[in-house]
Amino acid sequence: MTRTGDTDLTAQSTSEAHAEAAASAGVQGLLFDDDLSPMPDDVGFRGPTACAAAGITYRQLDYWARTGLVSPSVRPATGSGTQRLYGFRDVLLLKVIKRLLDAGISLQQIRSAIAHLSKRGIDDLTQITLMSDGASVYMCTSPDEVIDLLAGGQGVFGIALGGVWREVEGSLSELPTERLDAHADDADDHANDELAARRRARMTG
Repeated sequence: MTRTGDTDLTAQSTSEAHAEAAASAGVQGLLFDDDLSPMPDDVGFRGPTACAAAGITYRQLDYWARTGLVSPSVRPATGSGTQRLYGFRDVLLLKVIKRLLDAGISLQQIRSAIAHLSKRGIDDLTQITLMSDGASVYMCTSPDEVIDLLAGGQGVFGIALGGVWREVEGSLSELPTERLDAHADDADDHANDELAARRRARMTG
């Protein structure tokens, strides 16, 4: 378990408290173990689409890009008229930032948490649950760590990134995409079809 600051936290609690915490984590969907496959690296989403999927304003998107919090990884803005393209991972992080802001976490703490998440591979993200006591953010990479925090009273709320992944995937399946190749129209249709198919599979599975 990593605190996205300077220290590590180890919670001590009784077995009864752990049992209650495990039940609470399960109910809240914090123990996420679904197998989620990554989106292709060359699939991008324009600013307005990224905003719609993440639930943020364009002003927030632009500010976070200029300050380096989340920059468009598929295609950055390189001059007048250039359309920024955000990757799926970028949109996922934008959604996480929005959740943390809504929970009252300071932007300073959020920057630290996002910096830690950005160092992770895309496959690792689905196995991470962010927990917070309202002041600090903790990165849990196993169910035991989530339960320890809840049992110790540090976890006021949590965000399972796998769950956010599914939400973003569902939102993006209904929004326009763009691909970096010579056959943009066909690629856009293929990317949209792929997202829509994933969303249908989630709903029927």
